[in-house]
Amino acid sequence: MSERAELAHNAAGRSVPTMVNGRPQIPFLGVGKYQPRGRKATTPIRSNKDYPDNGDKRVPDLETALRKCGLRDGMVISSHHHLRDGDTVALMALEAAAKIGVKDLLWFPSASFPSQKGAIELMEKGIVHHIEGSMNGPLGDYCTQGKMRGMGVLRSHGGRYQAIQDGEVHIDIAVIAAPTADQFGNADGSHGKSACGSLGFAFADSSFADHVIVVTDNLVSFPCVPWQIQGNNVDYVVEVDSIGDPAKIVSGTTQITRSPDRLRIAELVAKFLRASGIMKNGFSFQAGAGGIALAFVQYLKQMMKEDQVKARFVRGGSTKVLVELLQEGLTDYILDGQTFDLEGVKSMANDPRHIATSPFTSYNYHGKGNFASLVDAVVLGATEVDVHFNANVVTHSDGRLLHGIGGWQNCLFSGCSILAVPSFRDRIPVIVDQVTTLTGPGEMIDVVVTERGIAINPRRQDLLDAVKDSKLPIRPIQDIKSEVENICGGKPARPKLGDRPCAVVKWVDGTVLDTIWQVG
Repeated sequence: MSERAELAHNAAGRSVPTMVNGRPQIPFLGVGKYQPRGRKATTPIRSNKDYPDNGDKRVPDLETALRKCGLRDGMVISSHHHLRDGDTVALMALEAAAKIGVKDLLWFPSASFPSQKGAIELMEKGIVHHIEGSMNGPLGDYCTQGKMRGMGVLRSHGGRYQAIQDGEVHIDIAVIAAPTADQFGNADGSHGKSACGSLGFAFADSSFADHVIVVTDNLVSFPCVPWQIQGNNVDYVVEVDSIGDPAKIVSGTTQITRSPDRLRIAELVAKFLRASGIMKNGFSFQAGAGGIALAFVQYLKQMMKEDQVKARFVRGGSTKVLVELLQEGLTDYILDGQTFDLEGVKSMANDPRHIATSPFTSYNYHGKGNFASLVDAVVLGATEVDVHFNANVVTHSDGRLLHGIGGWQNCLFSGCSILAVPSFRDRIPVIVDQVTTLTGPGEMIDVVVTERGIAINPRRQDLLDAVKDSKLPIRPIQDIKSEVENICGGKPARPKLGDRPCAVVKWVDGTVLDTIWQVG
């Protein structure tokens, strides 16, 4: 069970633990208020004499590699999620650790998926102590039942890079699934039978971990070209039959919606960008991989053609619809942190204008700037949004943790952050008095678009002025909320939560934004 902890109220008015997994925490101080000090974390110095002169770092299997890395109780093992629900390497590594007989590992994935629910058994056996990383589906549900011995820690993609870079989390052993690699450890994600596109989320792991293991099912002769992971950072290379199923990169969230209500939302978002003047030559935007966001890109593409507008760049998560923009000459570049479908994988492999990026360039708040603030508009989803424009993307209205943050928080620093959400799901209103879990402060969210109208944050008078003469259904968020409650028979029931924190949500600067409480 999660530890009991002293609680403090942060600047968002949320009650958060001051200690998490034995480490003191800084409560959220407000957007832009926490100023870090000190120097970046680093790795031990290594010597060429300890590595083979012929560059061949191969060992027979993962168990051997973990033993050679000195795996012992309580260590931190990391993995990445570019293969999404098709990944097999993360569990393979944890099961190899189980064979060695170690206990109390901290698993530090960039995200975990339902296919990795076998980690629950490893937690129950004491091999894995807890997870710090996005937990989608069964693993998140297990956490909110209070069954993990440690607290979960949810970070954005940029927040994960920040935590590694700042030394908040020290990775002992990074295990990187690589669709292509050479015997020296150079690795690429965009080629091979298990190609997944970018390996950007593993970049920090390869740069800051004490030991790095590359696992591949497509070993090529040196040099692996191109390489996204440098072999100079790699200790061992393991060849396996399969690192996963790339077809499962595509999930239900990467299909264009067919719902009339959701298609209306997507069209309203595109019309808003046009009416507000954001859609103009040289603009940039990012859309998520959800059904509404994908449909929005289709509507926007048509408007761009009609107005003869070309984007300078679009940000990915890349999908087929973004690739089509590139191929049709409607954008100069795709700057891609994660590839969400196989068309995106193929594009990255073959088109030099489709560029792999990492959270360092895209999202890291403790850097000298990043791409997120250079994007003119971003279209995102949410599980809940409240009347103060605060939003939740990790828990449902019943308090269960079923989703990760991804790059969602980092994207809020764009010029205009738009939440495209249905007004209710399963007869449960999406607009509420107060979100169950705070994932993004309301001051960072500019527009909420539903099928029943568009609500603009009163802080953004410039946007209100820009669309005041349009025919768009601009409405106060309270009005939309009241209408939906009348349709659904009232406000959603408040979740039945316990008094034990089972996870925390970090803000992009590493401070604690909110607490996820044990359900029931």
